[in-house]
Amino acid sequence: MDWIDRLNASVNYLEEHLTEDIDYGKAAQTACCSVYHYQRIFAYLAGIPLSEYLRRRRMSLAAVDLMNGEKVVDTALKYGYASPTAFNRAFQRVHGVTPSAVQHGTAPVKAYPPLSFKITVQGVTEMEYRIEKRDAFRVVGVSEELSAEMEQNFERVPQFWGRATMDGTLPALAALMDSNPKGMLGICSSGDGEDWRYSIAVASTQEPPQGMEAWEIPAFTWAVFPGQGPCPQSIQELMQRIVREWLPASGYAYADGPDVEAYLEPDMSNPKFEVWIPVEKQE
Repeated sequence: MDWIDRLNASVNYLEEHLTEDIDYGKAAQTACCSVYHYQRIFAYLAGIPLSEYLRRRRMSLAAVDLMNGEKVVDTALKYGYASPTAFNRAFQRVHGVTPSAVQHGTAPVKAYPPLSFKITVQGVTEMEYRIEKRDAFRVVGVSEELSAEMEQNFERVPQFWGRATMDGTLPALAALMDSNPKGMLGICSSGDGEDWRYSIAVASTQEPPQGMEAWEIPAFTWAVFPGQGPCPQSIQELMQRIVREWLPASGYAYADGPDVEAYLEPDMSNPKFEVWIPVEKQE
Protein backbone atom coordinates (compact mmCIF):
# COMPACT_ATOMS: atom_id res chain seq x y z
CA MET A 1 0.00 0.00 0.00
CA ASP A 2 1.54 3.30 -1.08
CA TRP A 3 1.33 6.66 0.66
CA ILE A 4 -1.81 7.93 -1.13
CA ASP A 5 -3.57 4.60 -0.52
CA ARG A 6 -2.79 4.86 3.19
CA LEU A 7 -4.18 8.39 3.33
CA ASN A 8 -7.39 7.22 1.63
CA ALA A 9 -7.60 4.32 4.09
CA SER A 10 -7.40 6.85 6.91
CA VAL A 11 -10.27 8.83 5.34
CA ASN A 12 -12.29 5.60 5.21
CA TYR A 13 -11.63 5.21 8.95
CA LEU A 14 -12.88 8.75 9.56
CA GLU A 15 -16.02 8.09 7.54
CA GLU A 16 -16.80 4.92 9.48
CA HIS A 17 -16.64 6.77 12.80
CA LEU A 18 -18.35 10.11 12.11
CA THR A 19 -20.99 9.40 14.77
CA GLU A 20 -18.30 8.62 17.36
CA ASP A 21 -15.34 10.36 18.96
CA ILE A 22 -12.68 10.17 16.26
CA ASP A 23 -9.42 8.62 17.44
CA TYR A 24 -6.85 10.77 15.63
CA GLY A 25 -4.18 8.29 16.71
CA LYS A 26 -5.82 5.44 14.78
CA ALA A 27 -6.34 7.62 11.73
CA ALA A 28 -2.68 8.64 11.81
CA GLN A 29 -1.58 5.05 12.36
CA THR A 30 -3.53 4.03 9.26
CA ALA A 31 -1.67 6.70 7.31
CA CYS A 32 1.64 5.53 8.87
CA CYS A 33 2.64 8.83 10.45
CA SER A 34 2.35 10.68 13.75
CA VAL A 35 -0.85 12.49 14.76
CA TYR A 36 0.94 15.82 14.38
CA HIS A 37 2.21 15.09 10.87
CA TYR A 38 -1.13 13.56 9.89
CA GLN A 39 -2.98 16.77 10.73
CA ARG A 40 -0.40 18.90 8.89
CA ILE A 41 -0.46 16.66 5.80
CA PHE A 42 -4.25 16.54 5.80
CA ALA A 43 -4.56 20.32 5.99
CA TYR A 44 -2.06 20.90 3.18
CA LEU A 45 -3.62 18.29 0.89
CA ALA A 46 -7.28 18.99 1.61
CA GLY A 47 -6.98 22.75 1.88
CA ILE A 48 -8.87 22.74 5.19
CA PRO A 49 -7.93 21.53 8.70
CA LEU A 50 -8.94 18.01 9.71
CA SER A 51 -11.30 19.35 12.40
CA GLU A 52 -13.13 21.49 9.86
CA TYR A 53 -13.41 18.57 7.40
CA LEU A 54 -14.99 16.41 10.11
CA ARG A 55 -17.38 19.22 11.05
CA ARG A 56 -18.49 19.64 7.43
CA ARG A 57 -18.97 15.92 6.90
CA ARG A 58 -20.99 15.51 10.08
CA MET A 59 -23.19 18.51 9.32
CA SER A 60 -23.68 17.28 5.76
CA LEU A 61 -25.00 13.96 7.07
CA ALA A 62 -26.97 15.71 9.80
CA ALA A 63 -28.81 17.75 7.16
CA VAL A 64 -29.92 14.54 5.44
CA ASP A 65 -31.12 13.11 8.76
CA LEU A 66 -33.14 16.24 9.51
CA MET A 67 -34.74 16.21 6.06
CA ASN A 68 -35.71 12.59 6.71
CA GLY A 69 -37.63 13.65 9.83
CA GLU A 70 -35.11 13.05 12.61
CA LYS A 71 -35.49 15.34 15.64
CA VAL A 72 -32.93 18.09 16.17
CA VAL A 73 -32.02 16.89 19.67
CA ASP A 74 -31.52 13.30 18.45
CA THR A 75 -29.41 14.45 15.51
CA ALA A 76 -27.28 16.61 17.80
CA LEU A 77 -26.54 13.65 20.09
CA LYS A 78 -25.87 11.37 17.12
CA TYR A 79 -23.03 13.59 15.92
CA GLY A 80 -21.48 14.18 19.31
CA TYR A 81 -23.08 17.45 20.47
CA ALA A 82 -24.16 17.46 24.12
CA SER A 83 -26.54 20.38 23.63
CA PRO A 84 -28.85 21.50 20.80
CA THR A 85 -27.36 24.99 21.16
CA ALA A 86 -23.83 23.80 20.28
CA PHE A 87 -25.22 21.72 17.41
CA ASN A 88 -27.26 24.68 16.15
CA ARG A 89 -24.12 26.85 16.12
CA ALA A 90 -22.06 24.25 14.23
CA PHE A 91 -24.89 23.56 11.77
CA GLN A 92 -25.37 27.23 10.93
CA ARG A 93 -21.62 27.67 10.49
CA VAL A 94 -21.65 25.02 7.76
CA HIS A 95 -25.05 25.53 6.12
CA GLY A 96 -25.92 29.13 6.95
CA VAL A 97 -29.40 28.12 8.14
CA THR A 98 -30.86 26.63 11.32
CA PRO A 99 -31.50 22.90 11.78
CA SER A 100 -35.22 23.59 12.34
CA ALA A 101 -35.48 25.38 8.99
CA VAL A 102 -34.01 22.34 7.25
CA GLN A 103 -36.25 20.00 9.24
CA HIS A 104 -39.32 21.91 8.05
CA GLY A 105 -38.11 21.83 4.45
CA THR A 106 -37.85 25.61 4.06
CA ALA A 107 -34.11 26.05 3.48
CA PRO A 108 -31.42 24.73 1.13
CA VAL A 109 -28.35 22.93 2.51
CA LYS A 110 -24.81 22.19 1.36
CA ALA A 111 -23.42 18.76 0.60
CA TYR A 112 -19.79 17.95 1.45
CA PRO A 113 -18.84 14.53 0.02
CA PRO A 114 -16.01 12.41 1.43
CA LEU A 115 -12.51 13.30 0.33
CA SER A 116 -10.48 11.06 -1.94
CA PHE A 117 -6.80 11.77 -2.43
CA LYS A 118 -5.19 11.18 -5.83
CA ILE A 119 -1.83 11.88 -7.41
CA THR A 120 -2.30 14.58 -10.05
CA VAL A 121 0.13 16.07 -12.52
CA GLN A 122 1.51 19.20 -10.86
CA GLY A 123 4.92 20.71 -10.41
CA VAL A 124 4.98 23.20 -13.26
CA THR A 125 7.77 24.86 -11.30
CA GLU A 126 10.80 22.75 -10.43
CA MET A 127 11.55 21.89 -6.80
CA GLU A 128 15.13 21.90 -5.57
CA TYR A 129 15.96 19.55 -2.68
CA ARG A 130 18.64 17.35 -1.22
CA ILE A 131 18.62 14.25 0.98
CA GLU A 132 20.92 14.61 3.96
CA LYS A 133 21.75 12.17 6.75
CA ARG A 134 22.65 14.01 9.93
CA ASP A 135 23.73 12.81 13.35
CA ALA A 136 21.91 14.04 16.42
CA PHE A 137 22.62 17.67 17.27
CA ARG A 138 22.07 19.81 20.35
CA VAL A 139 20.01 23.00 20.31
CA VAL A 140 19.35 25.81 22.77
CA GLY A 141 16.20 27.87 22.62
CA VAL A 142 12.74 28.78 23.82
CA SER A 143 9.52 26.85 23.28
CA GLU A 144 5.79 27.33 23.27
CA GLU A 145 3.08 24.70 23.44
CA LEU A 146 1.14 24.10 20.24
CA SER A 147 -2.59 23.60 19.99
CA ALA A 148 -4.18 20.30 19.07
CA GLU A 149 -6.17 22.30 16.50
CA MET A 150 -3.79 22.86 13.64
CA GLU A 151 -5.44 26.03 12.33
CA GLN A 152 -4.74 27.79 15.63
CA ASN A 153 -1.02 27.14 15.22
CA PHE A 154 -0.93 29.09 11.95
CA GLU A 155 -1.63 32.13 14.14
CA ARG A 156 0.32 31.17 17.27
CA VAL A 157 3.67 30.55 15.60
CA PRO A 158 4.00 33.98 13.88
CA GLN A 159 2.96 35.63 17.16
CA PHE A 160 5.70 33.67 18.96
CA TRP A 161 8.30 34.91 16.46
CA GLY A 162 7.02 38.45 16.91
CA ARG A 163 7.49 38.30 20.68
CA ALA A 164 10.97 36.77 20.31
CA THR A 165 11.92 39.63 17.99
CA MET A 166 10.61 42.32 20.33
CA ASP A 167 12.01 40.99 23.63
CA GLY A 168 15.59 40.42 22.47
CA THR A 169 15.43 36.62 22.32
CA LEU A 170 16.66 36.38 18.71
CA PRO A 171 19.95 38.27 19.17
CA ALA A 172 20.56 36.39 22.43
CA LEU A 173 20.15 33.10 20.59
CA ALA A 174 22.34 34.24 17.69
CA ALA A 175 25.18 34.83 20.16
CA LEU A 176 24.91 31.18 21.32
CA MET A 177 25.06 29.62 17.83
CA ASP A 178 28.32 27.65 17.43
CA SER A 179 27.32 24.42 15.64
CA ASN A 180 25.65 23.10 12.51
CA PRO A 181 23.08 23.49 11.10
CA LYS A 182 23.62 27.24 10.97
CA GLY A 183 20.76 29.70 11.14
CA MET A 184 17.87 30.52 13.42
CA LEU A 185 15.80 27.36 13.71
CA GLY A 186 12.04 27.01 13.99
CA ILE A 187 11.33 23.48 15.23
CA CYS A 188 7.90 21.80 15.21
CA SER A 189 8.07 18.75 17.44
CA SER A 190 5.51 16.26 18.68
CA GLY A 191 5.71 13.88 21.60
CA ASP A 192 3.40 11.32 23.13
CA GLY A 193 -0.31 12.13 23.02
CA GLU A 194 -0.75 15.84 22.31
CA ASP A 195 2.58 17.03 23.71
CA TRP A 196 3.36 19.32 20.78
CA ARG A 197 5.55 22.40 20.82
CA TYR A 198 7.18 24.94 18.57
CA SER A 199 10.67 26.11 19.40
CA ILE A 200 12.91 28.95 18.27
CA ALA A 201 16.46 27.74 18.73
CA VAL A 202 20.04 27.55 17.45
CA ALA A 203 22.50 24.66 17.25
CA SER A 204 24.79 25.20 20.22
CA THR A 205 27.13 23.44 22.64
CA GLN A 206 26.78 26.22 25.22
CA GLU A 207 24.78 26.11 28.43
CA PRO A 208 21.36 27.76 28.11
CA PRO A 209 20.93 31.06 29.98
CA GLN A 210 17.99 31.61 32.29
CA GLY A 211 14.67 31.35 30.47
CA MET A 212 16.03 29.02 27.79
CA GLU A 213 16.51 25.25 27.58
CA ALA A 214 18.74 22.77 25.77
CA TRP A 215 17.72 19.50 24.12
CA GLU A 216 18.82 17.11 21.39
CA ILE A 217 17.39 16.67 17.89
CA PRO A 218 17.77 12.94 17.09
CA ALA A 219 19.63 11.59 14.09
CA PHE A 220 17.46 11.43 10.97
CA THR A 221 17.55 11.34 7.21
CA TRP A 222 16.25 14.74 6.12
CA ALA A 223 14.73 16.01 2.91
CA VAL A 224 15.90 19.63 2.69
CA PHE A 225 14.12 22.25 0.55
CA PRO A 226 15.46 25.80 0.03
CA GLY A 227 13.16 28.79 -0.25
CA GLN A 228 12.93 32.54 0.07
CA GLY A 229 10.15 35.01 0.79
CA PRO A 230 8.11 36.69 3.50
CA CYS A 231 7.13 34.44 6.36
CA PRO A 232 5.02 32.66 7.37
CA GLN A 233 3.31 32.64 3.95
CA SER A 234 6.37 31.41 2.04
CA ILE A 235 7.02 28.58 4.51
CA GLN A 236 3.40 27.42 4.33
CA GLU A 237 3.37 27.56 0.54
CA LEU A 238 6.58 25.52 0.34
CA MET A 239 5.25 22.96 2.82
CA GLN A 240 2.10 22.63 0.74
CA ARG A 241 4.16 21.95 -2.38
CA ILE A 242 6.31 19.41 -0.53
CA VAL A 243 3.26 17.46 0.63
CA ARG A 244 1.24 17.76 -2.58
CA GLU A 245 3.94 17.45 -5.24
CA TRP A 246 7.14 15.96 -3.87
CA LEU A 247 6.20 13.50 -1.16
CA PRO A 248 3.65 11.32 -3.04
CA ALA A 249 6.12 10.36 -5.81
CA SER A 250 9.38 10.62 -3.87
CA GLY A 251 9.66 7.06 -2.55
CA TYR A 252 9.89 8.51 0.96
CA ALA A 253 7.42 8.81 3.81
CA TYR A 254 7.33 11.15 6.78
CA ALA A 255 9.40 9.83 9.67
CA ASP A 256 8.24 10.44 13.23
CA GLY A 257 10.42 13.42 14.00
CA PRO A 258 10.41 17.22 14.08
CA ASP A 259 10.05 19.58 11.15
CA VAL A 260 12.79 22.22 11.08
CA GLU A 261 12.79 25.65 9.45
CA ALA A 262 16.34 27.02 9.14
CA TYR A 263 16.47 30.80 8.56
CA LEU A 264 19.81 31.54 6.97
CA GLU A 265 19.90 35.33 7.35
CA PRO A 266 18.63 37.83 9.92
CA ASP A 267 16.16 39.66 7.64
CA MET A 268 12.91 37.93 8.63
CA SER A 269 10.83 40.08 6.26
CA ASN A 270 12.22 38.33 3.16
CA PRO A 271 14.61 35.63 4.39
CA LYS A 272 16.38 32.79 2.67
CA PHE A 273 15.44 29.60 4.48
CA GLU A 274 15.44 25.82 4.32
CA VAL A 275 12.67 23.43 5.33
CA TRP A 276 13.91 20.15 6.80
CA ILE A 277 11.47 17.24 7.02
CA PRO A 278 12.44 13.86 8.52
CA VAL A 279 11.93 11.04 6.04
CA GLU A 280 12.39 7.31 5.67
CA LYS A 281 12.37 5.08 2.62
CA GLN A 282 9.01 3.53 1.86
CA GLU A 283 8.93 -0.25 1.99
